[in-house]
Order: sequence, then structure tokens, then C-alpha cells
Amino acid sequence: ASGNKYVPRAVLVDLEPGTMDAVRAGPFGQLFRPDNFVFGQSGAGNNWAKGHYTEGAELVDQVLDVVRREAEGCDCLQGFQITHSLGGGTGAGMGTLLISKIREEFPDRMMATFSVVPSPKVSDTVVEPYNATLSVHQLVENSDETFCIDNEALYDICMRTLKLNNPSYGDLNHLVSAVMSGVTTCLRFPGQLNSDLRKLAVNMVPFPRLHFFMVGFAPLTSRGSSQFRAV
Repeated sequence: ASGNKYVPRAVLVDLEPGTMDAVRAGPFGQLFRPDNFVFGQSGAGNNWAKGHYTEGAELVDQVLDVVRREAEGCDCLQGFQITHSLGGGTGAGMGTLLISKIREEFPDRMMATFSVVPSPKVSDTVVEPYNATLSVHQLVENSDETFCIDNEALYDICMRTLKLNNPSYGDLNHLVSAVMSGVTTCLRFPGQLNSDLRKLAVNMVPFPRLHFFMVGFAPLTSRGSSQFRAV
């Protein structure tokens, strides 16, 4: 963060280069450290085993090196937040592999995940239920807090509430980012309640394995809507 710029402690991982190129070319591409983009070439082909055991396992050490470097740059590391989907091969297979590896290396740190759960109504691929089932088992064991983001609900909100006839991934991501911002507000601003990830878990988790949260958000606004304030 030299030159008084804020640099996110984010590591961006994928098993194919295309998405990384899109992020790099996007409006926030210059925000991230170039070394923190870690990607493979072959993709996982929506196959959980490829992400968890073959392609992902080859890349995971490289990712852990970057994670380790970012962790060493922290004064007091609270924990990790992982954003991934449970329907594909990379987010589900490699995402859960990464969680278990980070767990091994930092056993006393919190692990929070924002997991996009697939649904049959808005399905990209036929194997989504398998990928999600295999991932949930991993999340039960290795995550401390999992914020479940429901793809079907996101589409419903875009269509019914925001009146978008053909929602894009950008519209869905706008909703997800609003929820993530809301959930992490208490970590980023001073306050009495849920002031760190561990206190949030203490207040929210009744039994260690029951740590799957449903998120809600209000008021809902679309990306293109103007902001008005009563005078």
C-alpha cells in the first residue's frame, strides 16, 4: 500500500484465465495487487473432483503462498473470508480444498464463507446438486460461519422487486455485494455488537456444526436506480 493507496487483501483464484482477464480489464482491475491473481489454464469443467483432487490440488500451494504473504502483512489476523459458488468445479471443489488447507495452517483463525448455493430453477449445469452436496460436507467440517446466498432468490428479487426482465450477473453481484457489505459493516466500523468475526460467530452459532446463515437485506435497490432523500 505504498503511495497512500488502499490495496485489498484479496486473493483471486480460478482454474481458467478468462475470468481473471475480465476482472483485470474491469473498472476495479487496478485496485488489486497483480501477484494476487492466481489462475490455472485448464479449468475444472464443473467437476468437483477436478477442483478438489487434480487441477485444484496442483494450484492450491501457489494460492497458499499468496495467502501466507497477505497473512504475514497483517498486524492481527482475525480470519478469512472466502467467496465461492457451490455449483461449479472451481468454487466448490477447489474452494473447499483451500478452506481445509487454510484450516490446517491457521487452525485458530476464523473461517467465514459466502457460498452461492445452486438451485434447479436457475441451473447452469446438470451436476450442480452433486457439487453442492460434496461441498456442504466440507463446509460443515471446516468453516466457522457460512453465509448462504441463494441464486434463485437473487433472480426472484431482480425480477419481482427490482423489475428487471433479464437480470445479468452484474445485477446479481450488486445484490450480493450489498449483503456482504452489510454483514461486514460491524467489522469495519466502531460499535459494540459483533465487532469481530469471532464475536459474530459466538452470537449467531448455537452448535459448532450449525453455522449456516440465511442472509436478508433491505431496502433493495437496483444498480441503475437514483438515490433520493426527503427534504
